[in-house]
Amino acid sequence: MKINNQEINIEDLQSQKYMHKEIKKGIFLSDYQVEVLLRNGINPNDCGSINELIYLIDEVLDEELDDELDIVSREIIEFNYYSNTNK
Repeated sequence: MKINNQEINIEDLQSQKYMHKEIKKGIFLSDYQVEVLLRNGINPNDCGSINELIYLIDEVLDEELDDELDIVSREIIEFNYYSNTNK
């Protein structure tokens, strides 16, 4: 199976890196994504919407190049888009 062009072992899908949960209404993140955000000074629990969270991520990415945060940002946008439109 491939996710974001990376080979993923089916057991990995049950790991905390890929298990998303709703941390606030309409904001779905995995523990791994929260960890990356916190490491970059972004507390997703302080955000009122997914758009506010993405804005904060974009601000950090404008100031510095962080490949891991960039990947997490794309994952968050994609996952939350489908989660919020398929209800």
